[in-house]
Amino acid sequence: MRTSSGWSRPIAVMLVALFAAGLPSAVDARRHPSTGLRTVAYAQAPPDFTFDAGRGPQSLAGLRGKPVVINFWATYCPPCNDELDTFEKLQTEYGKAVDLLTIDDEPPGTARAYLRKRGVDLPVVDDPGGKIFAAYSLTNGGGPIPVTIVVRPDGTVSYVSIGEVTWDELRSAVTATLPAPPTLLPPPRAVSPVLPGRSAT
Repeated sequence: MRTSSGWSRPIAVMLVALFAAGLPSAVDARRHPSTGLRTVAYAQAPPDFTFDAGRGPQSLAGLRGKPVVINFWATYCPPCNDELDTFEKLQTEYGKAVDLLTIDDEPPGTARAYLRKRGVDLPVVDDPGGKIFAAYSLTNGGGPIPVTIVVRPDGTVSYVSIGEVTWDELRSAVTATLPAPPTLLPPPRAVSPVLPGRSAT
């Protein structure tokens, strides 16, 4: 599990070690009874919030009907930056079937400028005051990031990754929230009619 935080290095190393020992990582989050975030619980709706990611004012609750992937990150966080390709791949593979929100706690425009420089196109939600971070038990500039949350179409949490998430982990978590493809039945077998007095061939 790779995380970044605003703590001093010795304290951060100690706390992250304790955190990793007692809380779910990207690997075991789906089977751990706790998400590791005080205000987020599996099978429950996460804290709602309003945002504008470039398409006008919206709310998380208003996105119900398809899966939502929420990523808390910052440009100063190395493992967060290493995840960017994973989220680009998510958009490429799933398109409009999945909503993606990347939430950054830096001054407005910082994340967008960084993404432009890297040639990455992701929807960004600015949270300069840290209100959304705080609602999700991530103190502005102090909690471990990145954190990725997958929300089912019904608005409940299905997966939480604390630390850098891999493509395989994210794809598996997202796919689990999508409707199963319809079962294709084999076409009916043609049967020759049997005439009276004759056996079928």
